[in-house]
Amino acid sequence: MSVMPRPSILSVEPYVGGESKVPGVNRIIKLSSNEGAFGPPPGAVAAIAQASREAHRYPDGGATALREAIGARFGLDPARIVCGNGSDELLSMLIVAYGGEGTELIMSAHGFMMYDLTGRWAGCRVIKVPERNLTADVDGMLAAVGPRTRLMFLANPNNPTGSILLQSEVERLRRELRDDVLLVLDSAYAEYVTRPDYDPGVKLVDATPNTVMCRTFSKIFGMGGMRLGWCYAPPAIVDVLGRVRGPFNVNAAAMAAGIAALAEPGWVEMSVAHNTEQRGRLEAALTAAGLKVWPSEGNFSLVDFGSAERAKAADAHLRARGLIVRAMSGYGLPQTLRVTIGTAEENALVIDALVDFSRVA
Repeated sequence: MSVMPRPSILSVEPYVGGESKVPGVNRIIKLSSNEGAFGPPPGAVAAIAQASREAHRYPDGGATALREAIGARFGLDPARIVCGNGSDELLSMLIVAYGGEGTELIMSAHGFMMYDLTGRWAGCRVIKVPERNLTADVDGMLAAVGPRTRLMFLANPNNPTGSILLQSEVERLRRELRDDVLLVLDSAYAEYVTRPDYDPGVKLVDATPNTVMCRTFSKIFGMGGMRLGWCYAPPAIVDVLGRVRGPFNVNAAAMAAGIAALAEPGWVEMSVAHNTEQRGRLEAALTAAGLKVWPSEGNFSLVDFGSAERAKAADAHLRARGLIVRAMSGYGLPQTLRVTIGTAEENALVIDALVDFSRVA
Protein backbone atom coordinates (compact mmCIF):
# COMPACT_ATOMS: atom_id res chain seq x y z
CA MET A 1 0.00 0.00 0.00
CA SER A 2 1.38 3.43 -0.96
CA VAL A 3 1.26 6.44 1.32
CA MET A 4 -1.83 8.60 0.87
CA PRO A 5 -2.50 12.22 1.73
CA ARG A 6 -5.62 13.39 3.51
CA PRO A 7 -8.60 12.99 1.13
CA SER A 8 -9.28 16.74 1.13
CA ILE A 9 -5.90 17.35 -0.54
CA LEU A 10 -6.89 15.27 -3.57
CA SER A 11 -10.10 17.28 -3.99
CA VAL A 12 -8.05 20.34 -4.93
CA GLU A 13 -6.95 21.09 -8.49
CA PRO A 14 -3.61 22.95 -8.59
CA TYR A 15 -3.98 26.72 -9.02
CA VAL A 16 -3.23 27.94 -12.55
CA GLY A 17 -2.03 31.53 -12.83
CA GLY A 18 -2.58 33.89 -15.73
CA GLU A 19 -0.86 32.82 -18.95
CA SER A 20 2.11 34.76 -20.30
CA LYS A 21 2.80 33.11 -23.69
CA VAL A 22 0.97 32.47 -26.95
CA PRO A 23 2.55 29.97 -29.37
CA GLY A 24 3.63 31.62 -32.61
CA VAL A 25 3.20 35.17 -31.36
CA ASN A 26 6.31 37.24 -30.74
CA ARG A 27 5.11 40.37 -28.93
CA ILE A 28 3.07 39.41 -25.88
CA ILE A 29 1.09 41.83 -23.75
CA LYS A 30 0.09 40.13 -20.52
CA LEU A 31 -3.12 41.48 -19.02
CA SER A 32 -4.21 38.33 -17.23
CA SER A 33 -2.97 38.69 -13.65
CA ASN A 34 -3.92 42.25 -12.52
CA GLU A 35 -0.28 43.20 -12.20
CA GLY A 36 0.53 46.90 -11.74
CA ALA A 37 0.58 48.80 -15.03
CA PHE A 38 4.00 50.38 -14.44
CA GLY A 39 5.96 47.54 -12.85
CA PRO A 40 7.75 48.10 -9.51
CA PRO A 41 8.71 51.61 -8.35
CA PRO A 42 12.30 52.63 -9.24
CA GLY A 43 13.22 52.77 -5.56
CA ALA A 44 12.10 49.18 -5.09
CA VAL A 45 14.20 48.02 -8.05
CA ALA A 46 17.27 49.68 -6.51
CA ALA A 47 16.50 48.15 -3.11
CA ILE A 48 16.27 44.65 -4.60
CA ALA A 49 19.67 45.09 -6.24
CA GLN A 50 21.19 46.34 -3.00
CA ALA A 51 19.66 43.49 -1.00
CA SER A 52 21.17 40.93 -3.37
CA ARG A 53 24.62 41.76 -1.97
CA GLU A 54 23.52 40.39 1.41
CA ALA A 55 21.73 37.34 0.06
CA HIS A 56 23.82 35.04 2.26
CA ARG A 57 22.30 36.59 5.40
CA TYR A 58 19.05 35.40 6.93
CA PRO A 59 16.34 38.09 6.94
CA ASP A 60 14.79 39.65 10.03
CA GLY A 61 12.21 37.04 10.99
CA GLY A 62 10.00 39.67 12.55
CA ALA A 63 10.03 41.98 9.50
CA THR A 64 10.47 44.81 12.00
CA ALA A 65 11.54 47.60 9.65
CA LEU A 66 8.89 46.68 7.08
CA ARG A 67 6.12 46.57 9.67
CA GLU A 68 7.21 49.97 10.96
CA ALA A 69 7.17 51.38 7.41
CA ILE A 70 3.68 49.97 6.76
CA GLY A 71 2.48 51.32 10.09
CA ALA A 72 3.87 54.78 9.39
CA ARG A 73 2.38 54.88 5.88
CA PHE A 74 -1.13 53.80 6.88
CA GLY A 75 -1.30 55.07 10.47
CA LEU A 76 -1.35 51.59 12.03
CA ASP A 77 0.29 49.99 15.07
CA PRO A 78 3.23 47.90 13.73
CA ALA A 79 2.68 45.40 16.55
CA ARG A 80 -0.65 44.49 14.94
CA ILE A 81 0.83 43.89 11.49
CA VAL A 82 1.97 40.48 10.23
CA CYS A 83 3.86 40.14 6.94
CA GLY A 84 3.73 37.18 4.61
CA ASN A 85 5.02 35.59 1.43
CA GLY A 86 2.23 37.28 -0.50
CA SER A 87 -1.17 37.77 1.10
CA ASP A 88 -1.94 34.22 -0.11
CA GLU A 89 0.29 32.89 2.67
CA LEU A 90 -1.54 34.95 5.29
CA LEU A 91 -4.92 33.72 4.01
CA SER A 92 -3.63 30.14 4.27
CA MET A 93 -2.31 30.66 7.79
CA LEU A 94 -5.66 32.06 8.93
CA ILE A 95 -7.50 29.08 7.45
CA VAL A 96 -5.13 26.55 9.02
CA ALA A 97 -5.24 28.32 12.39
CA TYR A 98 -9.00 28.84 12.63
CA GLY A 99 -10.49 26.29 10.23
CA GLY A 100 -9.62 22.72 9.32
CA GLU A 101 -11.47 19.41 9.49
CA GLY A 102 -15.05 19.67 10.74
CA THR A 103 -15.36 23.42 10.14
CA GLU A 104 -17.02 25.54 7.46
CA LEU A 105 -15.69 28.46 5.44
CA ILE A 106 -18.13 30.84 3.75
CA MET A 107 -17.34 32.94 0.69
CA SER A 108 -19.29 34.56 -2.14
CA ALA A 109 -19.84 32.46 -5.26
CA HIS A 110 -17.37 34.37 -7.41
CA GLY A 111 -14.89 35.29 -4.69
CA PHE A 112 -11.12 34.83 -5.03
CA MET A 113 -10.34 31.22 -5.91
CA MET A 114 -7.65 30.77 -3.26
CA TYR A 115 -10.22 30.86 -0.43
CA ASP A 116 -11.85 27.77 -1.92
CA LEU A 117 -8.64 25.91 -2.78
CA THR A 118 -6.91 26.59 0.53
CA GLY A 119 -10.05 25.95 2.53
CA ARG A 120 -10.55 22.55 0.93
CA TRP A 121 -6.98 21.37 1.35
CA ALA A 122 -7.16 22.42 5.00
CA GLY A 123 -10.23 20.19 5.35
CA CYS A 124 -12.93 22.87 5.60
CA ARG A 125 -16.31 22.51 3.99
CA VAL A 126 -16.39 25.54 1.67
CA ILE A 127 -19.79 27.16 1.14
CA LYS A 128 -20.14 29.47 -1.87
CA VAL A 129 -23.07 31.87 -1.53
CA PRO A 130 -24.82 33.09 -4.71
CA GLU A 131 -24.27 36.74 -5.51
CA ARG A 132 -26.64 39.53 -6.58
CA ASN A 133 -25.52 41.29 -9.75
CA LEU A 134 -22.03 39.83 -9.23
CA THR A 135 -21.87 41.46 -5.79
CA ALA A 136 -21.59 39.66 -2.45
CA ASP A 137 -25.01 39.12 -0.86
CA VAL A 138 -24.74 39.99 2.84
CA ASP A 139 -28.09 38.43 3.76
CA GLY A 140 -27.23 35.27 1.86
CA MET A 141 -23.84 34.95 3.51
CA LEU A 142 -25.35 35.44 6.96
CA ALA A 143 -28.04 32.86 6.21
CA ALA A 144 -25.37 30.32 5.25
CA VAL A 145 -23.75 30.44 8.69
CA GLY A 146 -24.17 27.21 10.65
CA PRO A 147 -22.90 25.72 13.93
CA ARG A 148 -19.62 24.66 12.30
CA THR A 149 -18.88 27.95 10.54
CA ARG A 150 -15.57 29.41 11.70
CA LEU A 151 -14.40 31.57 8.77
CA MET A 152 -15.92 34.04 6.33
CA PHE A 153 -13.91 35.61 3.50
CA LEU A 154 -14.89 38.80 1.70
CA ALA A 155 -12.76 40.37 -1.03
CA ASN A 156 -13.68 44.05 -1.21
CA PRO A 157 -13.26 45.08 -4.00
CA ASN A 158 -13.80 41.58 -5.29
CA ASN A 159 -11.63 39.79 -7.82
CA PRO A 160 -12.69 38.93 -10.51
CA THR A 161 -16.01 40.80 -10.58
CA GLY A 162 -14.69 44.24 -9.54
CA SER A 163 -17.73 44.79 -7.31
CA ILE A 164 -17.64 46.47 -3.92
CA LEU A 165 -19.78 46.43 -0.78
CA LEU A 166 -20.68 49.70 0.87
CA GLN A 167 -19.05 50.27 4.25
CA SER A 168 -22.45 50.13 5.96
CA GLU A 169 -23.04 46.66 4.52
CA VAL A 170 -19.61 45.39 5.60
CA GLU A 171 -20.29 46.70 9.09
CA ARG A 172 -23.70 45.02 9.10
CA LEU A 173 -22.12 41.75 8.02
CA ARG A 174 -19.73 41.87 10.98
CA ARG A 175 -22.42 43.03 13.42
CA GLU A 176 -24.83 40.20 12.54
CA LEU A 177 -22.14 37.54 12.26
CA ARG A 178 -21.54 35.31 15.27
CA ASP A 179 -18.64 36.38 17.47
CA ASP A 180 -16.82 33.05 17.03
CA VAL A 181 -16.66 33.46 13.23
CA LEU A 182 -13.53 35.16 11.93
CA LEU A 183 -14.25 37.71 9.18
CA VAL A 184 -11.33 38.14 6.78
CA LEU A 185 -11.48 41.28 4.62
CA ASP A 186 -9.23 40.81 1.60
CA SER A 187 -8.40 44.32 0.42
CA ALA A 188 -5.81 43.54 -2.24
CA TYR A 189 -7.19 46.27 -4.51
CA ALA A 190 -7.86 48.86 -1.80
CA GLU A 191 -5.48 51.48 -3.15
CA TYR A 192 -7.39 51.69 -6.45
CA VAL A 193 -10.72 52.59 -4.83
CA THR A 194 -11.64 56.27 -5.15
CA ARG A 195 -15.00 56.17 -3.36
CA PRO A 196 -15.01 58.44 -0.28
CA ASP A 197 -17.21 56.01 1.70
CA TYR A 198 -14.75 53.10 1.42
CA ASP A 199 -12.70 51.66 4.28
CA PRO A 200 -10.38 48.71 3.56
CA GLY A 201 -11.02 47.13 6.96
CA VAL A 202 -9.06 49.21 9.45
CA LYS A 203 -12.16 50.48 11.25
CA LEU A 204 -13.60 47.00 11.80
CA VAL A 205 -10.27 45.52 12.90
CA ASP A 206 -9.93 48.33 15.45
CA ALA A 207 -13.52 47.94 16.64
CA THR A 208 -13.77 44.14 16.92
CA PRO A 209 -11.62 41.22 18.16
CA ASN A 210 -12.57 38.90 15.30
CA THR A 211 -11.82 40.73 12.02
CA VAL A 212 -8.62 40.72 9.93
CA MET A 213 -7.66 42.91 6.96
CA CYS A 214 -5.27 41.51 4.33
CA ARG A 215 -3.29 43.68 1.89
CA THR A 216 -0.67 43.15 -0.81
CA PHE A 217 2.27 44.73 -2.62
CA SER A 218 1.43 42.72 -5.77
CA LYS A 219 -1.01 45.15 -7.37
CA ILE A 220 -0.52 48.91 -7.18
CA PHE A 221 3.10 48.53 -6.03
CA GLY A 222 3.88 46.20 -8.96
CA MET A 223 5.69 43.58 -6.90
CA GLY A 224 3.82 40.34 -7.64
CA GLY A 225 7.10 38.58 -8.35
CA MET A 226 8.52 39.44 -4.93
CA ARG A 227 5.60 37.83 -3.06
CA LEU A 228 4.90 40.31 -0.29
CA GLY A 229 1.69 40.81 1.65
CA TRP A 230 0.59 41.93 5.09
CA CYS A 231 -2.37 41.84 7.40
CA TYR A 232 -3.67 44.04 10.20
CA ALA A 233 -5.27 42.10 13.02
CA PRO A 234 -6.27 42.16 16.68
CA PRO A 235 -3.44 41.28 19.12
CA ALA A 236 -4.75 37.77 19.89
CA ILE A 237 -4.84 36.87 16.19
CA VAL A 238 -1.37 38.36 15.66
CA ASP A 239 -0.18 36.04 18.43
CA VAL A 240 -1.73 33.02 16.71
CA LEU A 241 -0.21 33.91 13.33
CA GLY A 242 3.18 34.25 15.02
CA ARG A 243 2.86 30.65 16.14
CA VAL A 244 1.98 29.19 12.72
CA ARG A 245 4.13 31.20 10.31
CA GLY A 246 7.60 30.08 9.27
CA PRO A 247 10.52 31.75 11.05
CA PHE A 248 11.77 33.52 7.88
CA ASN A 249 8.61 33.60 5.77
CA VAL A 250 9.45 36.91 4.03
CA ASN A 251 12.72 37.22 2.15
CA ALA A 252 15.13 40.11 2.66
CA ALA A 253 14.86 41.49 -0.88
CA ALA A 254 11.07 41.62 -0.68
CA MET A 255 11.20 43.46 2.63
CA ALA A 256 13.71 46.01 1.32
CA ALA A 257 11.64 46.51 -1.82
CA GLY A 258 8.47 46.96 0.20
CA ILE A 259 9.99 49.66 2.37
CA ALA A 260 11.27 51.48 -0.72
CA ALA A 261 7.95 51.14 -2.56
CA LEU A 262 6.06 52.72 0.31
CA ALA A 263 8.45 55.68 0.20
CA GLU A 264 8.27 56.25 -3.59
CA PRO A 265 6.96 59.82 -4.00
CA GLY A 266 3.63 60.10 -5.79
CA TRP A 267 3.59 56.46 -6.92
CA VAL A 268 0.15 55.56 -5.58
CA GLU A 269 -1.42 58.83 -6.70
CA MET A 270 -0.02 58.44 -10.23
CA SER A 271 -1.16 54.83 -10.44
CA VAL A 272 -4.67 55.57 -9.18
CA ALA A 273 -5.15 58.48 -11.58
CA HIS A 274 -3.94 56.35 -14.50
CA ASN A 275 -6.12 53.40 -13.54
CA THR A 276 -9.26 55.49 -13.09
CA GLU A 277 -8.78 57.21 -16.44
CA GLN A 278 -7.85 54.13 -18.47
CA ARG A 279 -10.48 51.88 -16.90
CA GLY A 280 -13.11 54.51 -17.73
CA ARG A 281 -11.79 54.71 -21.27
CA LEU A 282 -12.02 50.93 -21.70
CA GLU A 283 -15.53 50.75 -20.21
CA ALA A 284 -16.84 53.61 -22.38
CA ALA A 285 -15.36 52.26 -25.62
CA LEU A 286 -16.55 48.69 -25.11
CA THR A 287 -19.99 49.77 -23.96
CA ALA A 288 -20.32 51.95 -27.06
CA ALA A 289 -19.39 48.88 -29.13
CA GLY A 290 -22.30 46.96 -27.60
CA LEU A 291 -20.38 44.92 -25.04
CA LYS A 292 -21.37 44.69 -21.37
CA VAL A 293 -18.69 45.75 -18.89
CA TRP A 294 -19.36 45.16 -15.21
CA PRO A 295 -18.60 48.15 -12.95
CA SER A 296 -15.18 47.73 -11.35
CA GLU A 297 -13.30 49.29 -8.44
CA GLY A 298 -10.07 47.41 -9.19
CA ASN A 299 -7.33 47.60 -11.81
CA PHE A 300 -9.29 45.37 -14.16
CA SER A 301 -12.61 45.17 -15.97
CA LEU A 302 -14.87 42.15 -16.39
CA VAL A 303 -16.24 42.04 -19.94
CA ASP A 304 -19.41 40.01 -20.47
CA PHE A 305 -19.95 38.50 -23.92
CA GLY A 306 -23.28 36.86 -23.15
CA SER A 307 -22.19 33.28 -23.83
CA ALA A 308 -19.20 31.05 -23.21
CA GLU A 309 -18.78 30.48 -26.93
CA ARG A 310 -18.57 34.20 -27.71
CA ALA A 311 -16.18 34.80 -24.82
CA LYS A 312 -13.94 32.01 -26.11
CA ALA A 313 -14.01 33.52 -29.61
CA ALA A 314 -13.12 36.94 -28.18
CA ASP A 315 -10.24 35.41 -26.25
CA ALA A 316 -8.91 33.79 -29.43
CA HIS A 317 -9.27 37.11 -31.27
CA LEU A 318 -7.19 38.85 -28.59
CA ARG A 319 -4.57 36.10 -28.38
CA ALA A 320 -4.01 36.26 -32.15
CA ARG A 321 -2.89 39.85 -31.55
CA GLY A 322 -0.64 38.87 -28.64
CA LEU A 323 -3.08 40.14 -26.01
CA ILE A 324 -3.49 37.72 -23.09
CA VAL A 325 -6.44 38.31 -20.75
CA ARG A 326 -8.03 35.94 -18.24
CA ALA A 327 -10.84 33.54 -19.09
CA MET A 328 -13.20 33.21 -16.12
CA SER A 329 -14.70 29.74 -16.51
CA GLY A 330 -12.80 28.64 -13.39
CA TYR A 331 -14.79 31.23 -11.46
CA GLY A 332 -18.14 30.06 -12.81
CA LEU A 333 -18.29 32.97 -15.26
CA PRO A 334 -17.48 31.31 -18.63
CA GLN A 335 -19.23 34.10 -20.55
CA THR A 336 -16.70 36.70 -19.35
CA LEU A 337 -13.08 37.75 -19.75
CA ARG A 338 -11.18 39.73 -17.12
CA VAL A 339 -8.95 42.42 -18.60
CA THR A 340 -6.19 44.02 -16.52
CA ILE A 341 -5.78 47.76 -17.03
CA GLY A 342 -2.29 48.11 -18.47
CA THR A 343 -0.48 51.10 -19.92
CA ALA A 344 -2.32 53.58 -22.17
CA GLU A 345 -0.86 51.85 -25.23
CA GLU A 346 -1.84 48.38 -24.02
CA ASN A 347 -5.31 49.58 -23.15
CA ALA A 348 -5.73 51.10 -26.62
CA LEU A 349 -4.73 47.80 -28.24
CA VAL A 350 -7.33 45.92 -26.20
CA ILE A 351 -10.01 48.44 -27.12
CA ASP A 352 -9.16 48.25 -30.82
CA ALA A 353 -9.19 44.44 -30.74
CA LEU A 354 -12.51 44.09 -28.90
CA VAL A 355 -14.26 46.83 -30.91
CA ASP A 356 -13.10 45.01 -34.03
CA PHE A 357 -14.34 41.71 -32.58
CA SER A 358 -17.76 43.20 -31.77
CA ARG A 359 -18.15 44.23 -35.41
CA VAL A 360 -17.43 40.80 -36.86
CA ALA A 361 -18.77 38.49 -34.12
